[in-house]
Amino acid sequence: MKVLLVSHGTRGDVQPYVALACRLTAAGHEATLMGPDAFRELARSAGVPYVPVVDGPLELLVDPVVLKANEDCRGPRGLVRGMRWFSRNRPYYAKLLEDLIAKVKGLPRPDVVVFAPWVQAHHLAEWLKVPAVPVCLQPGWAPTPDFVNPLVPVRLPASLSRASYAYAGWLVRLLYGSSVMRLRAELPGLPTRARGPGILSRPDGRPATVLQAFDPGVLPGAPRYPPTVHTTGFWYLPTTGEWRMPADLRAFLEAGDRPVYIGFGSMVVSRSAARGRAVLAAVRKAGVRAVISADWGGEMTSAREQFQGTDEVFFSDEVPHDRLFPHMAAIVHHGGAGTTASALRSGRPQVICPFTFDQPFWAGRMHALGLASAPLPQYDLTEDRLAAALRLAVSDSQLAEKAEQFGIRTLARDGVGKAVEVLETVVESS
Repeated sequence: MKVLLVSHGTRGDVQPYVALACRLTAAGHEATLMGPDAFRELARSAGVPYVPVVDGPLELLVDPVVLKANEDCRGPRGLVRGMRWFSRNRPYYAKLLEDLIAKVKGLPRPDVVVFAPWVQAHHLAEWLKVPAVPVCLQPGWAPTPDFVNPLVPVRLPASLSRASYAYAGWLVRLLYGSSVMRLRAELPGLPTRARGPGILSRPDGRPATVLQAFDPGVLPGAPRYPPTVHTTGFWYLPTTGEWRMPADLRAFLEAGDRPVYIGFGSMVVSRSAARGRAVLAAVRKAGVRAVISADWGGEMTSAREQFQGTDEVFFSDEVPHDRLFPHMAAIVHHGGAGTTASALRSGRPQVICPFTFDQPFWAGRMHALGLASAPLPQYDLTEDRLAAALRLAVSDSQLAEKAEQFGIRTLARDGVGKAVEVLETVVESS
């Protein structure tokens, strides 16, 4: 079968689709991935046919309005920040959808479109007259009566659990505004207004097949989902022998006790110098060694020079998480779905310092499962609090044992293989 994959966002949003494309190819299918230009090299290195589209919203990662909204959206001030975030992002998402439409017109017709819900590629599938399969990288899209949508930023009673899942679709509609109707007009044969009720539905209103690309073991309890929803397990890239650990990093790892990893992915902080100083001070106060993968501006640049040649801190450029994390004593990260999946796979304790969106959910769940210290939100991150969390993560034997056992179970689940099986069934029945 011919599969068109469509995603956008940070590396954690794109890499699972690269993993799926690799497995589809290994199963004898054809897979093409559309994603931001920024990750064309990621796809190329994996041998995945890639159609780059505009980076769009990625251009705003260092925008002051976006930074403040990502760091703290609590209370009335947070609501104002959130609305400013939407206002700033909306034209970039319109340009993204416009570019997707232009590029898909030049591609061979696929048998199925697999897409990130916020990309709105189900409109392309409707135009191509093929099934559309949304992929949820976090809970919050597919409704269940058993817990409130974790993407909702306010507390709601359990009685509103199922209804709360309308929130995600509402956010997407708010993000794109009227641009969807305008751009649908560019697809010949489509009505300007979509017929189906939402992202998780077919044009005729019946429920679409949905893939949830995370381990069911991370969810609270055993939530009930519709039969069309398949929670497969995380999607990991296949491990290859091509990557070689840099000699200086290997020397650092061999020079002392296991270090902790500290990195906040693509998330950027507005007070970079102050945050950098707090992180470095926490490392020293906790008495741990650290591999730091971050660039917080001038303060971290000078810190590189200060720590150069020591066995306390190693400043790392981009290193594959699946290769680095198993060498760590603990993983300190922002709680993105992709990094959380890699940390789980490594079997190492976690310290999660979430920003926004799904990150507080992952932080809370890792703590509830006994795999991480209590969440340390970015707006509460201080030298003393981070140092205390680091000491706990590297010394608590129960935390280490639970993380190791969960990692073993995660590795045993072939999430991406299950996703391929579901897609084969979708195409066969269409």
